[in-house]
Amino acid sequence: MEKVVIVGGVAAGMKAAARLRRLNAEVEIIVLERGSEVSYGACGFPYYIGGDVATYASFTGGVQGERNVSFFDRVKGIKVLVNHEVLAVNRNEHTVTYLKKETGETKVMPYDKLVLATGATPTRLPIAGNDLLGIYNFWFPQDVHAVKKAIVENNVTDVVIVGAGLIGMELAEAFHKQALKVSIVEMQDRILPQLLDKELADLLLKPLSKAGINVYLNERTVAFEGQGKVTGVRTDARLIPAQLVIVAVGVKPNIELAAEAGLTIGPSGCIAVNKFLQTSDADIFAGGDCAENTNLVSGKKVFAPMGSTANKHGRVIADNLAGDNVEFPGILGSGLCQVLDWQAGSTGLNEISAAQAGMKVVSVVVPGFDRLGYMPGANRLILKLFAEAETGLVVGAQAVGTGGVDKRIDTIAALLTSKAHLKDLSNLDVGYAPPFNGPIDNIATAANVLRNKLDGRLKGINPKDFQKMKMDPAYTLVDVRMPEEFANNRIAGCAKIINIPLHRLRKEATALLPDKAAQLICSCQADVRGYEAEVILRNLGYTKVQSLEGGMLAWPYETEGHKTQ
Repeated sequence: MEKVVIVGGVAAGMKAAARLRRLNAEVEIIVLERGSEVSYGACGFPYYIGGDVATYASFTGGVQGERNVSFFDRVKGIKVLVNHEVLAVNRNEHTVTYLKKETGETKVMPYDKLVLATGATPTRLPIAGNDLLGIYNFWFPQDVHAVKKAIVENNVTDVVIVGAGLIGMELAEAFHKQALKVSIVEMQDRILPQLLDKELADLLLKPLSKAGINVYLNERTVAFEGQGKVTGVRTDARLIPAQLVIVAVGVKPNIELAAEAGLTIGPSGCIAVNKFLQTSDADIFAGGDCAENTNLVSGKKVFAPMGSTANKHGRVIADNLAGDNVEFPGILGSGLCQVLDWQAGSTGLNEISAAQAGMKVVSVVVPGFDRLGYMPGANRLILKLFAEAETGLVVGAQAVGTGGVDKRIDTIAALLTSKAHLKDLSNLDVGYAPPFNGPIDNIATAANVLRNKLDGRLKGINPKDFQKMKMDPAYTLVDVRMPEEFANNRIAGCAKIINIPLHRLRKEATALLPDKAAQLICSCQADVRGYEAEVILRNLGYTKVQSLEGGMLAWPYETEGHKTQ
């Protein structure tokens, strides 16, 4: 009887075990897990802290009961050994050496095929005070239990989250729901730096500020302060009080077993695997956070720790262990995040990853609503779309808004998988009815705008770029909204700004803007009128005209007026 040993009993490992059992009733399957729990849904942990998930048992339970050692033995015929830590992979002998943690015994187990699903481990900050009580990484079940207990028993009022990635932002919302004072420290210039480019990330700062959540960007955490227990977080700019600290600055793949066994480690720092998820040893597979992935757009090898990817890996590994020769094509790095009453998401490449891949791309920021604006429940939606400059091949997208983000990101992810071009997005035949969508979906609108930009019909300027230019008197912002709109809310800090309603522009432009070589930036509420103004002025002989992408709906920076946003 063939014996398959799986190292790691969470997403990839248990998916591989369960799928393999369904495919092969005879194979012996043993899972070695160093922790005390298996098959838990770690991605939902922040929502347990926030109260959205009522009980921790939700992460380990299902319609068939609790997914524990007994369940996998009785229901699936899989032997799961918890608190068993694998210490070495002995490839020549086809064995693993493991520690039975409860007794301290070291034993050896043979295998015919081995699966490494060792996951990832949170990065610790090598700074003073990192061993104080009250500091957690929030990655493993013990962290979740400890944080939940600390909030109740330690009279926590102030929480500091170091790191504004997915976990950090999800926990910020969770702690806010528990009426705690939340501060976020991020060394980069934006929140969700792996998910969003700066101008979209900056749109989320306003709802965070309105909720009373402090966000400190471009600040480095230099020490934790306290005597025995943490009382504060010191950055290079301030001291922030805290009785509870979450360090969420990233994770690193657990590759030590593989490296010590002589398996190839890829350029991403993860275990190198082929298209069948085999390592450099044909009898050893790797999946989940410890395994390398290929980005489907750039072709680059990447580290992409996601529960969704780990589950897919587990299934493919099981299929190949059963002899089916199934390929895993790669990933797009798609991700979503809820930030208070806003949503954020991305798929494919962004500005940084495209540049790293050596790709010349063009982007556009397009605002709108996730359904017809006159319908009840219409939500604001800002979409950023990327395409290759020469070919029009779509390479990525980002979105933020109060609704409809997941629908657009998921749709574009499917299109990226099929190597779609902008023209394909322009004519995408999605479902339409006023409660669900507009007659031209946001995706198609963004594709059309980007096609105009690539064809030279639109000369757009990104909000973050205009933010740097607005105080330069060489530029004039031409706001073509109605006077009451302009009075209520307009971009603050412009060296030169003029309000000319669009319907008066053709007749009054020459008198109000006599210099046909002046550098003009046209703007409105949603960039529709701004683009119209750009076209009108160009037809009137103005040679240096652009329009502000996204208009006021997508403007993330300071505004002024009677009713600022």
